[in-house]
Amino acid sequence: MTKPVHPIYNLHFALVCLSSLLFSASFNMLIPELPAYLSSIGGGEHKGLIIALFTLTAGISRPFSGRLTDTLGRVPVMAVGSLVCFVCGFLYPVLSSVSGFLFLRLLHGFSTGFKPTATAAYVADIVPKERWGEALGFHGICFSTGLAIGPAIGSTIRLYFSLNTLFYTSSFLALMSIIILMNMKETLKVKQKFSLALLKISRRDIIAVEVLPAAVVTLLAYVAYGAILTVIPDWSQHLGIVNKGLFFMVFTVASLLIRFVAGKVSDKYGRIYVINTGLVLLVIALVIIGFETTAAGLLAGGVVYGIATGILSPALNAWTVDLSHPQYRGKAMATMYISLEAGIGLGALVSGWFYQDVIGMVPRILYATAVITILAIVYMLFRPKTPPKQQHDMLMEAEV
Repeated sequence: MTKPVHPIYNLHFALVCLSSLLFSASFNMLIPELPAYLSSIGGGEHKGLIIALFTLTAGISRPFSGRLTDTLGRVPVMAVGSLVCFVCGFLYPVLSSVSGFLFLRLLHGFSTGFKPTATAAYVADIVPKERWGEALGFHGICFSTGLAIGPAIGSTIRLYFSLNTLFYTSSFLALMSIIILMNMKETLKVKQKFSLALLKISRRDIIAVEVLPAAVVTLLAYVAYGAILTVIPDWSQHLGIVNKGLFFMVFTVASLLIRFVAGKVSDKYGRIYVINTGLVLLVIALVIIGFETTAAGLLAGGVVYGIATGILSPALNAWTVDLSHPQYRGKAMATMYISLEAGIGLGALVSGWFYQDVIGMVPRILYATAVITILAIVYMLFRPKTPPKQQHDMLMEAEV
């Protein structure tokens, strides 16, 4: 008798996907316009901090969000992330100095430090193991849809209305994400009431050692994304693209299309094969984007970049879940996201420091990130093969 297929595409899954779409659109719709905005208020030399500060607090908050996800519940932690986006959208027009802006970027980073960690754990809770790749891939489609439409909508609002309208629209989308979360059923079976003791973090709460292979690859692969977020808005304008969100929309649409099959492929043929393919395509994309000096060439590179990230993201997420200990799934996802934020932040900070509004530096920055991605490929070939459970047991023994 054939075993019935688990209905992963149910109401709970639809709600978490829709909430993630609105959340990602909320914070990402600001990205294309922030570099020019920072220059307009006298902080052009700090463009690298736009992303770096955001990812700094996102990374710092991951151990806390991981612990709270495993103790307080998935839904409350997701709600905190959306709430931060809601508040920050209203504060950008108020704190309009350079120092105020940079403070808000720090604060805004807490949003992605909390919501994606709890969301990944929630999806893993409601989907059977043999379909994690497919489910995380489809969720990634929804998250990436927000990333795609966000910049395009944000730049359009800026062209026809005002920056303040853009900031308030960001808050509205975050509010809609919160409303959706209020109708979602909690999946953590054994929950604790909130107390300050839950915010006390030990070494064992920071890193899930069993998922370090996935974390290392994530860090190296996402350095390029930090650089792209920092320099591509100006590079797009330099090449004659009026809507600076167009590149982000193109690469994210390409990412969306490939995700329809990438997750299933990783379930069928294995994470390693898919991740290696994605890394090779990522190197090719970065070389194209750096080499081409026309708008069409940039967008073509964006398509290849989108395909690469669309292949990598669901496979890395599923690989992290594969390697994780079920009882510490929140910590495992937090570890992966710490690496992701560290990679993005490092890429943004270093590229911003080298860039300094000198447009001719952009190709060199992109080539450098391609070299870093090659290091990820080398790591995949020679990574340690210690079984995940043995790694976890060794860590627990060391703590005792």
